[in-house]
Amino acid sequence: MSDAQTLDVVVAAIEQVTPLIKHFTLARADGGTLPAFSGGSHVVVVMRGALRTHRNPYSLLSSPHRLDTYEIGVRRMEESRGGSHFMHEKLQVGSRLEIAHPVNLFALAKIARKHLLIAGGIGITPFLAQLEDLHDGAAPYELHYSVRSPEHAAFLTRLREREGGWLRMYYDSEDQSIAFESLLSDQPLGTHLYVCGPGGLINRVITTAQDLGWPDSHIHWEKFSAPPVGEAFEVFLARSRLSVHVPPEQSLLESIEAAGVEVPYLCRGGVCGFCQTSVLEVDGELVHNDHFLSDADKATRKTIMPCVSRARCKSLVLDL
Repeated sequence: MSDAQTLDVVVAAIEQVTPLIKHFTLARADGGTLPAFSGGSHVVVVMRGALRTHRNPYSLLSSPHRLDTYEIGVRRMEESRGGSHFMHEKLQVGSRLEIAHPVNLFALAKIARKHLLIAGGIGITPFLAQLEDLHDGAAPYELHYSVRSPEHAAFLTRLREREGGWLRMYYDSEDQSIAFESLLSDQPLGTHLYVCGPGGLINRVITTAQDLGWPDSHIHWEKFSAPPVGEAFEVFLARSRLSVHVPPEQSLLESIEAAGVEVPYLCRGGVCGFCQTSVLEVDGELVHNDHFLSDADKATRKTIMPCVSRARCKSLVLDL
């Protein structure tokens, strides 16, 4: 995917749903119908600022049955590299944006006999669209949603109206927590597990499920990583014959794009593996921050995911 394949959209509505989360409704700038998608899909939003361009992935939370608009939820990050602040501070109704076509890396398993959904905080967003798909299916489901306090429960009114008894809420402020071991131990054969939220929540759910003998094929999770700040370094693009400086606050992928070299991507969050790039030389350490490469792949020092990973070195040579 590249920016040449993006769609022009306009912000049709903005709603502050929690102290930290804004709900954006996007419509095609030309008034047309948006591309079809399924629950669990995300879009990459292209935000062109005065000094730099941000490209961030956000889950679609609107119904897949309505394609006149898309809806996304954006949490304002305390240590934002600029994207969430742009969305919260710069956008107003009528603002123009570009979005990539929807991609689904967190799809519901069609063969599941039951669906068990676990969300933490902003991780509720992909489940809102998945629930619309589950309403049409025969398989039972249940949603467990954990937040820090009632005021931080995004889209709770919508969930209570549509889900009723299928929804279970947990509030940290009231010392409520999901009993993962008992919950995951008491599921019928053929249940598929889905988890989205903070990294700690995802890791605990996955570890508990694996310890209880859940097959990896029945465990689904999604967490887009923001590229962390790091030390500046230089990268040489061998095929393009370009030297590129990667500053501390910019990702390797963003720096390469700023130099005019296109790298294919789908998620920009270290999940899909689409931007995987061969490393020809490195005189230091590769700092892997993705969720795609295995430990064995990382140990080879021959590949990197430039969307979220970087290097701690004087120079890096990539096959680009």
